[in-house]
Amino acid sequence: MSIAPALQKFLSDQNVAYELIPHNPTMSAIRSAEACHVSAGCVAKGVLLRDRDGYWLAVVPASRHVLLSDLKTELGESVDLATEEEIAQMFHDCDRGAIPPVGPCYGLDVIIDDSIDQLPDLYFEGGDHATLVHVSRAEFARLNRPARHGSFAAHA
Repeated sequence: MSIAPALQKFLSDQNVAYELIPHNPTMSAIRSAEACHVSAGCVAKGVLLRDRDGYWLAVVPASRHVLLSDLKTELGESVDLATEEEIAQMFHDCDRGAIPPVGPCYGLDVIIDDSIDQLPDLYFEGGDHATLVHVSRAEFARLNRPARHGSFAAHA
């Protein structure tokens, strides 16, 4: 059971109450939800995006996907999905595909889909494929302060 060192330090520095939930290794947030018997709608995932000025971390439930056209409306400019190389560079201490949806930990601006705001508790991958991090909605909001909010995700 392990989480990314940068995330662990950030959680500690912010004095965040959290629980680690180990599970058999999986290769997606939806599979991690299944392994932990948690609704995929309660598992937050981060999607790294690129605009002309830098990077954004979009946060959506694992049961949804990002609509880039809606994000353009929310942000007022075009965004594209970051490449695998950009993701690996930005999240250097995380396994591929297991990035935490905690932007400030990695120096990223964050935009959170409105559907996240309705969840009492959130789970997310903490940098590996065998551990979910469980926090309250209030703690998750505190971890991503300041963040923009908008409607830009659709059911997968």
